[in-house]
Amino acid sequence: MSTYASGKLIIVSNRLPFVLKKNEHTQKWERKASAGGLVTAVAPVVVQGNGLWIGWAGVHLGEGEKIPESDPNDITPTAGLRSDKVIHVDFDPQTFDSYYNGCCNGTFWPLFHSMPDRAQFSADSWKSYCTVNKEFASKTVGALESLSIADTDSGTPLVWLHDYHLMLAANSIRNAADEKNLKFKLGFFLHIPFPSWDIFRLFPWADEVLQGMLGCDMVGFHIEDYCLNFVDCCHRRLGCRVDRKNLLVEHGGRTVRIRPLPIGIPFDRFVEMAEQAPTVISTSLQLVLGVDRLDYTKGLVHRLKAFELLLERYPQHKGKVALMQIAVPSRTDVKEYQDLKEEMDQLVGRINGRFTTPNWSPIRYIYGCVSQNDLAAFYRDSAVAMVTPLRDGMNLVAKEFVACQIKEPPGVLIVSPFAGAGEMMHEALICNPYELVEAADTLHRALTMPEDERMLRMRCLRRREKVHNVDYWMRSFLKAMGTLIFEDGDDVLPTTMQPVTLQDFDDYLSKYIGNTNKLALLLDYDGTLAPLAPHPDLAILPLETKSVLERLANMSDVYISIISGRNVHNVKDMVGIEGLTYAGNHGLEILHPDGSRFVHPMPKEYEDKVSVLLKTLQDQVCKDGAWVENKGTLLTFHYREVPVDSRPELAATAQRLIEEAGFKAGQAHCAIEAKPPVQWNKGRASLYILRTAFGLDWSERIRIIYAGDDVTDEDAMQALKGMAATFRVAQSQIVKTSAERRLPSTDSVLTMLKWVERHFGKRLPREDSVGNLSNCLQMSLGEMQMELSMPDEKSTH
Repeated sequence: MSTYASGKLIIVSNRLPFVLKKNEHTQKWERKASAGGLVTAVAPVVVQGNGLWIGWAGVHLGEGEKIPESDPNDITPTAGLRSDKVIHVDFDPQTFDSYYNGCCNGTFWPLFHSMPDRAQFSADSWKSYCTVNKEFASKTVGALESLSIADTDSGTPLVWLHDYHLMLAANSIRNAADEKNLKFKLGFFLHIPFPSWDIFRLFPWADEVLQGMLGCDMVGFHIEDYCLNFVDCCHRRLGCRVDRKNLLVEHGGRTVRIRPLPIGIPFDRFVEMAEQAPTVISTSLQLVLGVDRLDYTKGLVHRLKAFELLLERYPQHKGKVALMQIAVPSRTDVKEYQDLKEEMDQLVGRINGRFTTPNWSPIRYIYGCVSQNDLAAFYRDSAVAMVTPLRDGMNLVAKEFVACQIKEPPGVLIVSPFAGAGEMMHEALICNPYELVEAADTLHRALTMPEDERMLRMRCLRRREKVHNVDYWMRSFLKAMGTLIFEDGDDVLPTTMQPVTLQDFDDYLSKYIGNTNKLALLLDYDGTLAPLAPHPDLAILPLETKSVLERLANMSDVYISIISGRNVHNVKDMVGIEGLTYAGNHGLEILHPDGSRFVHPMPKEYEDKVSVLLKTLQDQVCKDGAWVENKGTLLTFHYREVPVDSRPELAATAQRLIEEAGFKAGQAHCAIEAKPPVQWNKGRASLYILRTAFGLDWSERIRIIYAGDDVTDEDAMQALKGMAATFRVAQSQIVKTSAERRLPSTDSVLTMLKWVERHFGKRLPREDSVGNLSNCLQMSLGEMQMELSMPDEKSTH
């Protein structure tokens, strides 16, 4: 059955499915098809569905140069891909080199293959990686716009991002496309392993990578182990709510599906090549075949040493067995790879020098590229294939060898457990490449395996690979995305997480709070307790949330403070509950339950500057729906109602005016706050509130929960880090947070408050319960000012 997607398919990959080379005679660019299963499987679907392919052509095109059409005689899968369906992404060579050789291959390749000692961490190469991903995202959004204009009846477009080169693009695509109200589905597939938490956490920008990938609707990996690694990293690094059993991650209010999708090969094409390929090497020797790129992840040195050990431990194989190692050159300009080539050359020479006789050499070493037909002949005529990488995403050599085993009796496959293929190809002999003695013994077993066992193992392997070929992989991806026409059954795993429940907080909060400790709840208002609204006056506290807060406020062991960017009187009016501590203007003003009030001192010259800045902003940037909120000690420029295309310029102008006036410009949700240059924020305010309420030794007497939703809350989360349970209500934008957990919405904050109510409602009343706040105020004004380390602060009553 042909594979069809229900909507147009947009493939986004680092490289296009062909490379460009100049014709020596005409000096014009010509296409040269890329080999590989990915192109074979995906290109026909793109062509049939009139889709698009976005990527780099392998060369930097000059101004005015365009992608040529395919050769009329081209019969490769990309022949039908017209140039107007190809979107070329290009960059200046320096940026691209920093992105590709610096970040992708210098950092991600070794790190994701669990070799962190080889990884190089560079802020410059990471910056280039971000730049390139943003450009890929921009091209993709442009493609979605063109499809939405040209064809409105072809179904929802499916964007498919590929591999570690583009792990940030999804989030940028989603945010930009959502703002333009474009319909789309977004999927990602990683072709290399995804490392465990203890390795991935070494990457300085791990948050951004995870959140970039979570911009997708579905993220695919080769095997379940990689899926579980990713889910674990999302939980431990980002604090996301996850479902390990069903492989789901909640992020930004969406459920992201994580799926194992083991890639296959064009099985029938390899069978056909094996049937037609002429014999390349005529010998009576048993050939042990190795085919790899010359890369440190492939375990080539270990393989040669294991073969040497075979000849030592089992001398009967001398003169009867030969290792044919094909090493395809890779990254020849990198010293690390040059050193590996030199080590291989020396090792081959030493082993051959040690064992060679006049009629036999143990190792035949080819350093270069081999044609597909010759490779098929090597696969077909080899007695054993050693696929023993130190780490590999899948390794298709193992599958290609199996497809080409058409002779009777067949050969034997040896696979490393550290390749994805080792998880799937159960009938192969599993061999740990680090255990050289075991590797030698396994190789001896393969060379001496009885014919009936060889036939049984290979028959099972071939049956599986024939079914689970590259077309099956393509259909599996489309099915996981919900875009496969003629679906054959339902996805066995759920696709959405259940809403946040009380049980979600049990493990995290029960042990922390315990059964005897008092609790201080420090809560932001907008976006945390009340949903964000187009205008601050419309951000109403839900009645159910208010009811829970009122009941919590009457519990003797629970203390509540609302810390907001609003004016302190405004936030008190919006919440409308007596007996709480209210902090306004990010803590510059604090109103205690007993009526006492703290106001952080403002430099006198800024009291006049506020009114001047207010008028400047109103005159120059209050247009197209933008307006300025006057909070007394600070101002907030709102541009939520401004058309999307006009926002960047207007926001940049407002930020410049704020900074030129001597104020700090703080980013919020579609808003910029003008703050006076004082060393005070929600973090300092939180510490002050806790000291005031519970004394100098507050950290030993109480437990704390802090919940907030924007960058101003990060100051409090950092100040309380290690001393509080912290929650960040996170949206779809990439957000780096100090919070220990993320929550998807204000509804989940309400559920957390209900958990607190249930937990403290189970306690028996205590005689020494805390009364009103005045009984808790133990510090004199002098002690308080000394503790705050702010000699010019003042408190008013």
